[in-house]
Amino acid sequence: MSGLLSWMIFLPLIGAIVALFMPKDNHRLIRGIAFVATLLPLILTVVLLAQYDPSTAEFQFVEKAAWIPGLNVNYHLGADGIAVPMLALTTLLSFLAALVSFNITKRVKEYFAFFLLLETGMLGVFSSLDFFLFYVFWEVMLVPMYFLIGIWGGPRKEYAAIKFFLYTLFGSIFMLVAVLALYFTSTPHSLSIIEHIQRAPQMTRGFQLFAFVFFFIAFAIKIPTLPFHTWLPDAHVEAPTAVSVLLAGVLLKMGTYGLLRVSFPMFPEATRFFAWPMAILGVAGIIYGAMVCMAQTDLKKLVAYSSVSHMGYCLVGMAAVGSVAGISGCMFQMVSHGLITGALFTLVGVIYDRAHTREISAFGGMWIKVPVYSGIMILFVLGSLGLPGLSGFVSEFMVFLGAFPYFKITVAIGVVGVLLTAAYFLRMIQKMFLGPVAGHSEGLTEINFREIVAITPLAILMIAIGVYPALLSDLIQPTIENLVRLIGA
Repeated sequence: MSGLLSWMIFLPLIGAIVALFMPKDNHRLIRGIAFVATLLPLILTVVLLAQYDPSTAEFQFVEKAAWIPGLNVNYHLGADGIAVPMLALTTLLSFLAALVSFNITKRVKEYFAFFLLLETGMLGVFSSLDFFLFYVFWEVMLVPMYFLIGIWGGPRKEYAAIKFFLYTLFGSIFMLVAVLALYFTSTPHSLSIIEHIQRAPQMTRGFQLFAFVFFFIAFAIKIPTLPFHTWLPDAHVEAPTAVSVLLAGVLLKMGTYGLLRVSFPMFPEATRFFAWPMAILGVAGIIYGAMVCMAQTDLKKLVAYSSVSHMGYCLVGMAAVGSVAGISGCMFQMVSHGLITGALFTLVGVIYDRAHTREISAFGGMWIKVPVYSGIMILFVLGSLGLPGLSGFVSEFMVFLGAFPYFKITVAIGVVGVLLTAAYFLRMIQKMFLGPVAGHSEGLTEINFREIVAITPLAILMIAIGVYPALLSDLIQPTIENLVRLIGA
């Protein structure tokens, strides 16, 4: 299908523009537009998956046209085994988050316009093969996310929005410097990601180290890696539910995606040099995030800090730069974390809408009052703590399997994070769901049909990948093998 990626990217933008011309009081019409504008890219993703050839590492669905000829800037899109799972995750979570957003009643038109613009930015990043286009989409995401948190967020929304904006902008400056350095050191000057990957052997060791560090700072802030993580809990806690879903499910993955798409194949010598520091940062994130979770009393903040811990697994997996299993484990964790944490934030929002509190101590005996909600919540918690048969186990197992030959002691320390994750989640289950009915649990009503619809696809995929990992591994394998070959570890 010609222009498939362009349609996927810009249909939400078209929906945002159409929504802006609608009467602001017609909430039903605006929600309907958002529903269609997120459903169509999801349908196109199904077409993309059906037409994608998983046997090759080549970019597919490529679109290329001259954009700014004087600067050799092209409108260049394409997808491979790294991009396709991210595109599918983005369109799925965007559609489900739009459903979750139907309970928004404040400035509905503006909310969905920003929401759809955010989806366009996210899809654009995962499809871009030109640095100019990549950077534009990277920055486009910043604006709607700032307003979505700053207008529709919680009591400290302005603080959280500004902190998110400043951290991300700080990283973007480093990325811009690295992109300009690549542009001016290439002959002829080029912003093509593919061309820079091809000329990687001609780059000096010093230049690779410099560019890798600058890109790493930009991507590490997004992941977020220690010590750049402090914006994340504030943004998550203050953001509305649907925005937290996209923030955890998609935006955090842009950091790891950027490393796999740009840094690793483009700067192979620097990648090998920085493998140990990345592994140490990853394990530090796993342990630190899990230990901070142990101290949380706010359910949403607990899930937010669990993201810091779980994204550490991605960094450990990708640090095993010579291991197909390790980098594949990183990809599995990106997808699995998106599914599970997106669902957890949705479920936290369900209980907050009813009780107007997220304090763990305010609940007790929920299993008696809301058994369906409790069963679903516990299922995803078990997925997050790595129960065999669910996607979380597969991703963590592959990360440890791939990284152990390279970082034995580091991985052994990282395994402690699995135990800590089980500890803080099981303690939360005990306090909120078991025992006699107490506190706000008394007045709770069961999860409704719309909320179940928004959760069910995530549960199905979490179980499907956990039981049959080939669903994802077959999609990514040739691309990961090619990436390991380019790194040359």
